[in-house]
Amino acid sequence: MRPPYLLLDIDGVLIPFPDAAGSAPATHARHDVVSTGRSAANPVTVWLNPDHGRLLMDVIRTGLVTPVWCTSWRQDATTLIGPLLDLPALPHVDLPRPQITTSHPNGYLWKRDHVDAWLGDAPAVWIDDDFTSLDHAWAAERTAKGTPTLLVQPAPHLGLQPEHLTEVTTWVAQLPVARVA
Repeated sequence: MRPPYLLLDIDGVLIPFPDAAGSAPATHARHDVVSTGRSAANPVTVWLNPDHGRLLMDVIRTGLVTPVWCTSWRQDATTLIGPLLDLPALPHVDLPRPQITTSHPNGYLWKRDHVDAWLGDAPAVWIDDDFTSLDHAWAAERTAKGTPTLLVQPAPHLGLQPEHLTEVTTWVAQLPVARVA
């Protein structure tokens, strides 16, 4: 079996949402970035944990996963967020820009149909803060049909934690490996 994709979201995962008091975790540092379509006079403020880059690289260096951004940041994930975490350039799932008012227009995460088509029959670990029970059922169904799929769901106000990456490495380490003839 080929290494599973490690699909990485950003908002709510690497950039936690502010808590009720409007604060980010103390572990995160402030950065102002100019995303596609914005002017330098109107940057986006993001809060990133500098340890996330090292933790993600520990997982990537195992060679057990193929990392890919899966975020509405699209290419900006590689050009703006990745460098702030000392991550290498990573490909991204080319998600559309839907005109939606909720992230669950069909009862499940809006990205899922696009991710499902992009993945095909490839195994995957997907880290996102916004899954519903329908997304978890989708992952269980893919797995039952022979395509291992793990969803990891950080709390959106805390974001990615070391135990999430421990879960990823433990899960991928138990998958069968492709045998080279």
